[in-house]
Amino acid sequence: MEFGSVGPIAIYLPETVEDNELLEAEFPRWNMELIYAKTGIRARHIAAADQCASDLGVAAAERLFAEHDIDRRSIDFLLFCTQTPDYPLPTTACLIQDRLGLPTSIGALDFNLGCSGFVYGLSLADGLIRSGAARRVLLITAETYSKYIDPSDRALRTIFGDGAAATLIEAAAEPSLGSFIFGTDGRGADTLMVAEGGARPKEHAIKPRKRKRWPSSLFMDGPELVKFTLEVVPPLVDRLLRHARWSRDQVDLYLMHQATSFMLDHLRSRLELDQQRLPTALRDYGNTVSSTLPLLMCDLRNSGQLRPGKQSLLIGFGVGFSWAGCVWTETWQARQTQTGQPTIARDAA
Repeated sequence: MEFGSVGPIAIYLPETVEDNELLEAEFPRWNMELIYAKTGIRARHIAAADQCASDLGVAAAERLFAEHDIDRRSIDFLLFCTQTPDYPLPTTACLIQDRLGLPTSIGALDFNLGCSGFVYGLSLADGLIRSGAARRVLLITAETYSKYIDPSDRALRTIFGDGAAATLIEAAAEPSLGSFIFGTDGRGADTLMVAEGGARPKEHAIKPRKRKRWPSSLFMDGPELVKFTLEVVPPLVDRLLRHARWSRDQVDLYLMHQATSFMLDHLRSRLELDQQRLPTALRDYGNTVSSTLPLLMCDLRNSGQLRPGKQSLLIGFGVGFSWAGCVWTETWQARQTQTGQPTIARDAA
């Protein structure tokens, strides 16, 4: 049997950047220093009006192929995670297959998950490889939440950024991913949702439990999301450790969905971890939903904190309510450029 192993990752971030200075100039009454203290976010990349999730995902995948010399004909399966698809139908993964020139013999599917989506995607890719259905899986995560946010929405505009990540999961003789654990509680659906745009008539749609303060299509109940996270993530960590038979000392890094620094600080306190073991990658990107974990992994690989042999927990949590975690041992070694830097791209195109 072969197992899934996380290979190279490439990031694409839209060219337009909205930093806190720009927002404060547009809305002088917004206290951006106070907001930064809570969110840990100073800038976000925002998709152009004519850019959709597929455009970001294709750009990330093309960067992955070019910078890591990957033959696109070797891809066996395409997984595309997004909550902002180009169309209700057809499946956006089918559009991406055609645009990337991937073989018509591959499987391709979308799955609609947000903050837990990357871990779910890893589990799907690992399962495809373990079953023998694929040997090289391309996992793309891409979101353009900004299209759901009204410009005057202080709560959401200061948090969410757009972006995409393309991750190659390859067959390997030894497992590096394992102990996948999932959780779902649909009672929390109304805490982070877009109620219109689907087939359910507006008059029968779920209503947010709190009054909307801004006219955004996206609604978020921040306090309930914090409460949910602090209830489910610490027990999830304990379950993962028991399932993998790891002690806390064996975990080098706790890699969590990058919601806000407020959320991560609370988790760090609950789990009694320091900044180095529960790192962040928020300041220049914002919350990019399903792409926060691969973006964090890229940053840590670039800085040398993620090296072959490092053992981590990967944990996603949020919209749904949905949560997922797994254990992961880094096995991929970055090729070096002439400057001696890893060829992992994370800058804007």
